Order: sequence, then C-alpha cells, then structure tokens
Amino acid sequence: MFNWIKRNSIITYFIIAYAVSWSFEIPLALLKQGIISLSIPMWLHYFASLGPLSAALIMTFLTEGRSGLRNLITRIFKWRVGVRYYAFVILIPVGLFTFACILNRILTGNWPNLKLLGEVDYLPYLTPFGSLGLWIITFGLGEETGWRGYVLPRFQANHSALAASLIVGVIWALWHLPKFLAPDNTSPFWLFMIRTISASVVYAWVYNNTRGSLLMTTMLHAAANTAGVFLPIANTAVGSNVDALVIQVILEVCLAIGVTVYSGAERLSRSEPKQTQT
Repeated sequence: MFNWIKRNSIITYFIIAYAVSWSFEIPLALLKQGIISLSIPMWLHYFASLGPLSAALIMTFLTEGRSGLRNLITRIFKWRVGVRYYAFVILIPVGLFTFACILNRILTGNWPNLKLLGEVDYLPYLTPFGSLGLWIITFGLGEETGWRGYVLPRFQANHSALAASLIVGVIWALWHLPKFLAPDNTSPFWLFMIRTISASVVYAWVYNNTRGSLLMTTMLHAAANTAGVFLPIANTAVGSNVDALVIQVILEVCLAIGVTVYSGAERLSRSEPKQTQT
C-alpha cells in the first residue's frame, strides 16, 4: 500500500484533499437545502480548508520525509520577494473588482447593490482587514499549501507552466463543487470554473516569479476572497451584481492572457525558472 501511495502520490493527494474538505462542505450544503436537520454551525465551512493543507503535509512527509516537509513549510514564510509582488497580490484583486463595478455602471447604468456588503452566511461581520486575516489563516493558507505548494510543482515537472496551471485550475474548481449545492450560491458553476482556471494561471505566475513563495499566493488568495465579498460581487451575487460578476470574470481572463503573453507559456516568468518537484 505504501509503495502504491508513493507511485500515485498526486492521486492520493486528491483523494485526501477532496475527502477531508467535502466531509465538511456537503453536510453544510444539505443543511441549507433542508435535506438534513442536524445542528451544524456554519463556521465549520472554514475547516474545509484543511483538505488541501493536510493532504499536502501528509503526502510531502510520505514521499520526501522531514526535509521535504521543512522545505514546504519554509515556502509558507518566504517573504523576501520584492515590494512589487506585495503590491500586486493586494492591489490587483481590489483593482479588478473595483474596475468591474465601474464598468458595470458604465455598461448597464447600475452600481452593485451595496446593501449586500458582507452578506455571506458563514462570514462573521468583520472589517475588510479582519476578513483578510481570517482568509489568510484558513482558505488562503490551506488551499495554497496544497494547490501551489504540492500540486503545481509536480505538474510543472512534466508540463509547461501554462498547461500545469490550467490542469490545477480545473481540479481546483471541481474541489469547490459542494458549495454550489447550497441554495445561497446563486452564480453558475461554469462561470466559477472559468474564473478559477484564469486565477490559477495568475497564481502560477506569482508562484514562479517569487521562486515558490506560498506567502504571496496565500495573500493573493485572501485578498481576492475579501474583495469579492466586501465590494460585493462574489459567487453569492444576485440581481444587478451578477452583471458585475460576469465583467469581473472577463477581466480575470484578460489578466491571465496578459501574464501569459508577457511571460511566456513555458515558465510564466521572464526571469525565474518554473518551480518543479518530482
């Protein structure tokens, strides 16, 4: 069994990541649909982030031992990357969402419904900075340690950075599927998948250009989640906010195309080698 796990480490990673995360997400979705009537607190949603994180830690230890685990953890705290990347991961998500709102106003005559600011069942009413901190230590750290820390380098070992990021994007999007079983997630899954695949390309660009800094991709992930809820045109968008969400997705696709054209599909970087792991 151990030899099979080592030979099929990526498959085993996905089994662990999906099983752990979906064991939290599916009951919550069924509860919201009224299919089950158990007393389940909505904050359990945050424990879904343990799926990619635990899978990455377990599989890294099993396949690379303590030295590999130390290397993975070191990348979580890799902060010497240049000021421009800090600016990018914080300002780009906010800028894209804000620009989407402005374009929505120009094209449709409507502003997003600001009464929906922060209206997510599982999100405590936090300030944007409080929300950013919450997502950094939950889904930011949890997901990025897995998708970029473990999966992406292994796909990049045998594929171009662009191809690897697209593959990761599809798997990453499918991991979110139970959230779309809940009635409060009103946007179509296909739109979310396009957005996630595009984001995966941009995240790979950040990861490769910072020589594997999971801190940078974690901050980017948290900033994008925070901007989406507090502007608000997240996946729970309804009414006129859906138009802004569609514009947001188009902008993210354009950004993914832009970094690919600028950096090249092979490495998604003009100066750094793609980060690989066999």
